[in-house]
Amino acid sequence: MPRPLLLAVDADPEALSRIETHLSRRFGSDYRVRGELTAAAALGQLEAARNRGDPVATVLADQWLPDLAGAELLSRVRTMHPDARRALLVPWGAWSDRPTAEAILRAMAMGDINYYVLKPWSEHDELFHRTVGEFVQEWSRTVTSAEREVVVVAERRAPRGHGIRSLLTRNGIPHTFLERGTAPASTALSHIGMRDPEELTGPVVVWMPALGGTVLLDPTDAEICEAWGIRTTLPDEDRAFDVLVVGAGPAGLAASVYASSEGLRVLVVEREALGGQAGSSSLIRNYLGFSRGLSGAELAQRGYQQAWVFGAHFLLTREVTSIRRLDHRFEADVSGIGRVSAATVVLATGVAYRRLGIPELEALSGAGVYYGASVSEAQALAGLHLVVLGGGNSAGQAVLHLQRYAADVRLVVRSAALEEGMSRYLVDEIEANPGITVHLDSEVVGGGGEGWLQEVVIARRASGERQPVPADGLFVMIGAEPHTGWLPEEVDRDDHGFVVCGADAHSGGEWPLERAPLPYETSLPGVFAVGDVRHGSVKRVASAVGEGSVVVSQLHQYLAGLRSGAAVAGTP
Repeated sequence: MPRPLLLAVDADPEALSRIETHLSRRFGSDYRVRGELTAAAALGQLEAARNRGDPVATVLADQWLPDLAGAELLSRVRTMHPDARRALLVPWGAWSDRPTAEAILRAMAMGDINYYVLKPWSEHDELFHRTVGEFVQEWSRTVTSAEREVVVVAERRAPRGHGIRSLLTRNGIPHTFLERGTAPASTALSHIGMRDPEELTGPVVVWMPALGGTVLLDPTDAEICEAWGIRTTLPDEDRAFDVLVVGAGPAGLAASVYASSEGLRVLVVEREALGGQAGSSSLIRNYLGFSRGLSGAELAQRGYQQAWVFGAHFLLTREVTSIRRLDHRFEADVSGIGRVSAATVVLATGVAYRRLGIPELEALSGAGVYYGASVSEAQALAGLHLVVLGGGNSAGQAVLHLQRYAADVRLVVRSAALEEGMSRYLVDEIEANPGITVHLDSEVVGGGGEGWLQEVVIARRASGERQPVPADGLFVMIGAEPHTGWLPEEVDRDDHGFVVCGADAHSGGEWPLERAPLPYETSLPGVFAVGDVRHGSVKRVASAVGEGSVVVSQLHQYLAGLRSGAAVAGTP
């Protein structure tokens, strides 16, 4: 593969020379560094790279170019090279300049840039190097190449191939997907002694060059995780814990980080992948401390690594099927594992997207119809017609990511206005994007296809008017249904299945103790619920993280009561 391009554009020759020097010194051995004084010259370089099929990693541009504003140049880069990272070059102190600040904020709101970069001013400007390095690393995760940590070879539309890519993405495992029958796929298969059959059928192949060349054929999720080194089993002698966390979404990960950091022995069981619904978000921009934003998978991976360093134990692709009180502890049945015990239980199972219930579309689940939107699908659906159904932040993040690759994207929303369920920054970016068509006061009522989705029927809720549209992919992100049917009867739930906690758990008159339940404690003392599964919770990532961290102090209160000989600690 040709060396990827790092392009800087600045009308000031001295500033441009300094930027090129810094880029060449740090990245020149692996990347082609180029500087241009005008937007026209930069566009010429970018068009030539596109025509040759050369990769473009990062484009940096000063806002005040003589022939075209830097933000407008980077907006064009977004179309020409959708994977390239784009940033405005800003001199130190320019944040106090109103026109510059307004240009940055407007470009960020429109999605034309990923962020801004402060121009290097010293001989060794490590802040500049770090910022550009982070852009380059983010871009590298999008590269399709046989030289990756994990390589997946499958038919483009194989449902199992989609499932494996989603699993790898949500668990933060770097990988690439190669379509069976293409030259890169044949090259990869030849490396492991396999021939790519001409009929383009065969098992899904998962090759792990980074782990000594491990090869898996049609593997299960558990086999993939085990091969990568993520635990899916427990030794028989290691099954007693202080805390059992059910679910590894933001709330469960936060609980595991804080509980394990405070000396509690923690086991986290997750039936699918790290991050829950948030794990499939392509970009979360309003999470505190991440000004450029980060993907849900990256946030989940950071939480997982943090908890692991503190000693938390994880079981992925396993499911807790029942819990029951046994003396002063709880016993839980875990699928494929057997029984484990814990002094306390934290329910952080989150919610699942509601099924459409349309037979023609349900039959195509995994064959063009997807519940949730994993970023792993975007490149595989390049140049096709896509539909996203949903009005929340996750749907907004998905449609903005998918439009970078698709021929066109439609967003179908039940409400009369996007801002009724979506953050303002997402609304602004969607409304400014010509590649997105928004259908308000609408819903999906039908569709179908021969073996793969070909059409979706959109209906206006007020008039009932139906509009068939071509669709190669439908991403369903509606409703919020908790998975709580497996819980014992002692755990109260509301009419929708959400777990009742705190004062609400006491209001029904079934609370067995003299003291009041703790705020996140369920009607079964010692069992707590946090995040989306809890009745009355705010359905936001930051809120779930907050609940997961706060509940740990209540676990300590409960455990202190056990140690003192009382049933539980608390206020009578």
